[in-house]
Amino acid sequence: MNIYFQLFKTFFEIGAFTIGGGYAMLSMVERSVVQKKKWMTKDDFWDMIVVVQTIPGVFAVNTALYTGYRIKGMKGAICAALGAIIPSFVIICLVAMFFVEIRDNTIVERIFKGIRPCVVALILAPALQMVKSAKITLKTAVIPIGAVFLVWWCDVSPVYVIVASALGGVLIGAYSYYRISSK
Repeated sequence: MNIYFQLFKTFFEIGAFTIGGGYAMLSMVERSVVQKKKWMTKDDFWDMIVVVQTIPGVFAVNTALYTGYRIKGMKGAICAALGAIIPSFVIICLVAMFFVEIRDNTIVERIFKGIRPCVVALILAPALQMVKSAKITLKTAVIPIGAVFLVWWCDVSPVYVIVASALGGVLIGAYSYYRISSK
């Protein structure tokens, strides 16, 4: 099968069957890209996640673009991105066409209430995988716990937390380098 069509088809399936946005799709992307297609290793996958989180834009599209570009350059990126975008576009158009008639429907309301816990689980599963892949130790657990505390309870902007974390990483790296080189 043509690699461009494979990229399109893979991300079309992910886009069509993932409810809950970018983070909810992580497990499905990992399964497709790492385990089935073997387009990248698990470590490369998690490195990609770090990179696409830092880029402005839609997480799902950035993931498709990164993967497609890595596999087949710009044409691969376009095929993968179209695969990720088209299902959402079609679904949004269909919802927009019928939303006025169904928004007050009790059955539709119950369906969405039933989907909410599923979306939480779809987001939580990759978050737990990220924790496992990040090899967080008791010593380094202070960073994510501190970030959650600052963002959630202290209402500090995530931008400040990310910048402070990056600066902390640079300082710790410089300190480690200084200690090793001065011996």
